[in-house]
Amino acid sequence: MTNDACPDSGHLMLISPERVFYAGLLGRPRRRTSGGYAIYVSMQGTLRVTIEGRPEQVGAVAFVPPYLPHNVESDSRCIISLVIEPETVLPGPMAALGARIGGAGAMALASRIRQAYGALVAVGRRDGFTTTEFDNLFFGEPLPARAIDRRVARAIARLNDVGTDTVTAEDCASAANLSQSRFLHLFKDETGVSFRAFRAWKRARHLLHFVNSDINLAHLAQDIGYPDSTHFSHSIRRFYGLQPRAIFSGSRDLAIWRSDPHSMRVAELRHGRT
Repeated sequence: MTNDACPDSGHLMLISPERVFYAGLLGRPRRRTSGGYAIYVSMQGTLRVTIEGRPEQVGAVAFVPPYLPHNVESDSRCIISLVIEPETVLPGPMAALGARIGGAGAMALASRIRQAYGALVAVGRRDGFTTTEFDNLFFGEPLPARAIDRRVARAIARLNDVGTDTVTAEDCASAANLSQSRFLHLFKDETGVSFRAFRAWKRARHLLHFVNSDINLAHLAQDIGYPDSTHFSHSIRRFYGLQPRAIFSGSRDLAIWRSDPHSMRVAELRHGRT
C-alpha cells in the first residue's frame, strides 16, 4: 500500500445523534464492529473491506450493515467514513443503498461524497447541521426515516445524550410505565438489537465528541458510563479496532462540527471541561 498523506488541515468530523461523517486517519485498526450502517470511501486509490463469511469488497466505496465485525484497509493513510444509526432509517432502503454501493452506482456515490467533503473543507462551515442537510449533502436526498414507538424513542434520546448519567433498562422501563422484561422485549422489537448492545454502542460513540480534546481518559471513561478503564478500553477496541490512546493521538488536528453545539457545551461544563 502507498503512504499518501491526508489533505492539509482537512481532518474533519460531523456528528449528530443520527449521523457521523469522518475524514481523517485510518490508523492500523484490528477488526472493528460499528453499531450503525458503515459506509467507507477511499480518498485515493482503493479500499478493501472484509466481513467474515462474505466476499471482500474492493473499490472506492464499501458498505457494512450494523454490528457486523469487519476489517478495513486502504491504499491511503486516510479514509472517509459515514455512520448511519439504524434506529433512524428504514431497513429496506438501506439494503437498497448497500446494493447500489456494491453495483453500478458505486463510483457516482463515492464521487459525490468526496466532493461534499471538499466543499465542507472549502467553505469551513461549523456547527448546527440537520439530519436532512446531512443526507442531502452526501446522498442527494433524505434517507427514509424509521418510526419508533415513542416509549423506546424516549429511551433512545436518553442514551444519545452525552451529558446524561448512566441510563439503565430499569430507569427506562419505569419512565415508560412498563415492566423491565416488557420494556426490553419492546426495545429489541423496535430497534432490532438488545438494550445492552445498543447502550454499549452509544457509550462508545460518545467518545467521538472528545477525541480532539486534551483530557484524562480515565475520567472520560467514567463520564460516558464505563465502570472502569478496562471495560472502557475493551469496548472502544471492539467498536473501533483501536485503543483509546491511539484514537486520541490520531485526532489532535481533527475539526469536530456538531448538530447541536449547545447540548455539547452543557456536557462539557457538566464534566468539568472548558
